[in-house]
Amino acid sequence: MTPSPLALALPASLLAAAAAPAAAAAAPPTRFLDVDGGRIAYDVAGERGPLVLCLPSMGDLRAEYRFLVPQLVAAGFRVATVDVRGMGESSTGFADVSAAAVGSDIVALLRRAGLLAPGESAFVVGTSLAAAAAVWAAAEAPDLVAGIVLVGPIIRDVPVSVFARAMFHVLLTPPWGKAAWNSYYPTLYPGHKPADFAAYRKALAANLAEKGRFASFRRMAFTSKAPCDARVPEVRARVLVVMGSRDPDFADAAAEARLVAERLHGELVLVEGAGHYPHAEVPDEVGPRIAAFLRAAAGLEQR
Repeated sequence: MTPSPLALALPASLLAAAAAPAAAAAAPPTRFLDVDGGRIAYDVAGERGPLVLCLPSMGDLRAEYRFLVPQLVAAGFRVATVDVRGMGESSTGFADVSAAAVGSDIVALLRRAGLLAPGESAFVVGTSLAAAAAVWAAAEAPDLVAGIVLVGPIIRDVPVSVFARAMFHVLLTPPWGKAAWNSYYPTLYPGHKPADFAAYRKALAANLAEKGRFASFRRMAFTSKAPCDARVPEVRARVLVVMGSRDPDFADAAAEARLVAERLHGELVLVEGAGHYPHAEVPDEVGPRIAAFLRAAAGLEQR
């Protein structure tokens, strides 16, 4: 099945709201869910509508979605943003920090956090390694996951040269690993950096400096995505793949995006000129497209 580009079909009022910058509102309070090995931090914005669970890229914070959250709330959704294992306000010291383990956290949040009423299902947005976690969760709990949005998805062990793998190990090796990652991070935004990029990067560096966090990040970076990749044929949820054409994590980002979309029988949005975080680089373009996909998948356009 050839993936089709997503038609933008939001009402004009929602397009206007989605195009607005993130509101300077007080952040919702942090909540916690105990899981095997630690606890997961998350928050919830919006008072009504279908639930969207958003998980950030490896090594990032749930505030990665600071532009997308108000867009989705304006489009009629409740939105929970989650810190993955070892990052943000979630625990460090997990024995397992693989994408499959993060996928199990998604399922636990949907089953045990009181976010869904009986019979309800949710949507999951995952960036990078969290996209693999979203695939795992959709396969594991098809009754709970109605659709997934995969941003810059790394859902398989992408072949790289021995030299590139060795250099990545060196990049993330203490004592210079944290500084090296902080220097590398801007390259993930090759097109347009948000106005608050300097402050956000500083907050990310401060979080990684906390005890145990960089070690968790480094371990996560070298975990295999194969257990998630193996579950691709089990996914029955609706799928949207969002990829920046200049995503530096891939030798050919467009080709990888097409491959992922084809394997999951999903729709594809290729964002020209964007990198690993298109939803933060060009939120006025990407946010409405994600919202349109989710509204259609949730049947909101028919109400």
